[in-house]
Amino acid sequence: MIAFVSGGARSGKSAVGEELARAWRPPESGGLVYLATALVSDDEMATRVARHRRERGEGWMTLEAPLEIADALDRVPVGASVLLDCLTLWASQVMFEAGLEEAAGRRMLRQLIDTARRREITLVVVSNDLNEDLPPRDEMVWRYLAFLQRLHRDLAHQADQVIEVVAGESVEWKPLNDSEGESA
Repeated sequence: MIAFVSGGARSGKSAVGEELARAWRPPESGGLVYLATALVSDDEMATRVARHRRERGEGWMTLEAPLEIADALDRVPVGASVLLDCLTLWASQVMFEAGLEEAAGRRMLRQLIDTARRREITLVVVSNDLNEDLPPRDEMVWRYLAFLQRLHRDLAHQADQVIEVVAGESVEWKPLNDSEGESA
């Protein structure tokens, strides 16, 4: 089961992603896994990470994978429920930290999805909607937003469920089929 949860900054998308991961976790799965893509580089990010950990509560195993997200799934029990938070930061690290081309980033995302499906892992991917403003004037920002939007389209196409979060409220753009939800 693959779900894509998007929304604006501070919209409540991480909380919705956490709820989905908890709801889909089979009892025998071995637990809930938080796949963190953030690089903690300043005090503000450290504060946000600490707040998210407190809000998630007990029962979550945290894996840090700022770049090699598919490889991280190899350390997750088969059948587990994984929350990847967030694709936005991961995409920036693909482009700016690793200096990879867009095609490589898109292949890495496909590999993540393929690995999750092969290992029967429920995967919930959270990302920010950043392309709802006027087009940027800076070419590098424009390239990044175009890359992120292509990742979003790729993920939405492959996902079983697509949810947008607006002001804490979920809008299902691609609802999960009832029969799929019963088997998860």
